[in-house]
Amino acid sequence: MTPGPMVELADLRVRYGQREALKGVTFEMRRNEVFGIIGPSQSGKTTLLKVINRTLDRVPGVMISGTVKVDGVNIHRMKDVYSLRRKVGMVAPLPVGLPLSIFDNVAFAPRMAGIRDKADLEARVERCLRQAALWDEVKDRLDSLGTRLSGGQQQRLTIARALSHDPEVLCLDEFSIAVDPVTTMRIEDVLKELRSRMTIILVTNLVQQARRLADRTAFFLNGELVETGPSEVIFSDAPANRKTYEYVNGIFG
Repeated sequence: MTPGPMVELADLRVRYGQREALKGVTFEMRRNEVFGIIGPSQSGKTTLLKVINRTLDRVPGVMISGTVKVDGVNIHRMKDVYSLRRKVGMVAPLPVGLPLSIFDNVAFAPRMAGIRDKADLEARVERCLRQAALWDEVKDRLDSLGTRLSGGQQQRLTIARALSHDPEVLCLDEFSIAVDPVTTMRIEDVLKELRSRMTIILVTNLVQQARRLADRTAFFLNGELVETGPSEVIFSDAPANRKTYEYVNGIFG
């Protein structure tokens, strides 16, 4: 039996006070794919990630309706939100390093999950730093503060930290905003390798980045899902919606 979608959204609506940020969004994300989400600012892209990760739960005035399922489970019926966040990793636009050593940044989540064995932690930290293309640069200074790394290194450390609890879904929100082009390409190479192990949701304002990485792409505008489909269609000369063509070709946005 073929497993169902990794993430399913049905009539998802999000309202901040009087402003409706997402307007009846319905689509699904498959297992082991890079799913790109593009669109201008204020189109609802980041809100969508925050719904999937349930980081909007305690924001005053936010109203959420509709259904969101991760691996077949309705996330808003889950009592243990931390179990969801172990399944769904999140990387923010700007690197947010914990005021800890490089090692402890990556080991933090596994320790919180009850892993105490030193050899296990060391192996996990090395694996995650390698997956984030950072190991060779920091392996001789794991006791140094993570906050002393360069911006690009800190962003890769953030990715390593997100990978440390073996997520099944990895959400990246404009990960390359504070990263130089060379480091961006290195992270993109990492993501191409990781797609075989997890579903990656890539929110980006860089149309070419979505074109390079995403298996399928969704275009959002003013809180509405305009179109979703294979990336070769979305970025072709004939997507289903004229607005999609105009956005990806820089006519507006």
